[in-house]
Amino acid sequence: MASRPQSTAAAVASFIGTTIEWYDFYIYGLAAALVFGPLFFTGESTYIQTLSAFGTFAVGFFARPIGGLLFGHLGDRFGRKRILVVTLTMMGLATVLIGLLPTQAQAGIWAPIGLVVLRVFQGIAVGGEWGGAVLLAAEHAPKHRKTFFASFAQLGSPAGLILSLLAFRAAGLFDQATFMSWGWRLPFLASIVLLAVGMVIRLKIPETPEFEETRRLNQQSAAPISEVLREWRTPILLALGANTFGIAAVYFFNTFMIAYTTQYLQIPRATMLDALFWGAVVQFLVQPVAAKLAEVVRNERLFLQLSLVWAIVMPYPLFMLVDTRNFPAIVAGLGLNIVGGGASYAVIAGYLAKVFPTRVRYTAISIAYQFCGALAGGLTPVVGTMLAEHYQGAWLPLAIFASLLASVSLICVTLIWRYRSEDKVTAAYSAAPVSAPS
Repeated sequence: MASRPQSTAAAVASFIGTTIEWYDFYIYGLAAALVFGPLFFTGESTYIQTLSAFGTFAVGFFARPIGGLLFGHLGDRFGRKRILVVTLTMMGLATVLIGLLPTQAQAGIWAPIGLVVLRVFQGIAVGGEWGGAVLLAAEHAPKHRKTFFASFAQLGSPAGLILSLLAFRAAGLFDQATFMSWGWRLPFLASIVLLAVGMVIRLKIPETPEFEETRRLNQQSAAPISEVLREWRTPILLALGANTFGIAAVYFFNTFMIAYTTQYLQIPRATMLDALFWGAVVQFLVQPVAAKLAEVVRNERLFLQLSLVWAIVMPYPLFMLVDTRNFPAIVAGLGLNIVGGGASYAVIAGYLAKVFPTRVRYTAISIAYQFCGALAGGLTPVVGTMLAEHYQGAWLPLAIFASLLASVSLICVTLIWRYRSEDKVTAAYSAAPVSAPS
């Protein structure tokens, strides 16, 4: 088994890598809510501009399954580490190029086309990143600490959101004309620095011991995608459903919430960015605590169930508090709502990784997470925009929609555990002597 320093180093590398990936992905969502509509879809109504911008946002989600299938297959065949280097590079370059794109006023129809193409590359990159990052941490971890170490990959999501909000908050210090002219580009261009830092750290981490053991025993799957779809169809569908709320909540309570509050409640953009920042801080603090608690109680399924029940209930007080247009109330509502979503998101990766054997694990969890991302993540802001427009900004249909998303995850989390695999490679690896306690 890996030593404590190696397990910790792998978890930190996983965290930093996913932070960079999610920073890149989230700044696109913020830009879609704030600037892409008028800059890349001129001549339309505000509603159509917003819907078009969120449409390009959704394109990245529809590309994520391609990345999950491609890089999941390659990761199960050739290793986790080398695939993660590829995905990090692809994401960083696509993000920087978005920051260099001309607008529609400068390039006509080629501007939105370029935006969509680069968004597709972002989606493919993040589609391959998540599963590998989770396994980089989990497969380096001791047997009874896999959920906690896997949560470091999940911690990259709120950390990336915090960085993206800070970046756009800083860019927003420019006057409106400067921000719309070139200030919005700065958060995208800053990704080149993060890419360099992440690459140095990731290259230093060795391949995971569990994958190396699988390769040593010649137990790698010759066709991971075919094997997963043939032998693990039901668990894949349940894993997809289990991920629904964790994925959808980020884009519903962040990306869509900015558009909803600024357009229907006339809350200033800066106010919402500040409120979402503090909400992300709460999530960042909640997730490691939740992962540790789940590890202590040793009943991850019950912990997830309780977290998701909280998530079903909380959208109603959240929207009531947001409707006050009072900053402390908005922050309180976001914080309370994030507790359930953050707790479940922290634990779900390690929980689902235990369902599938090492030989097809990268492929299986990537397919489930990324197809869920295409549906729950990509469509959630679009559905939210349509509900808000149809009901003229009334919040109750939005809260019901959020509760339904959490309910889907609750049902699937409850059902999937009966399909978990007792992986012989993982069991053999976990039985090896520990050089230092982790």
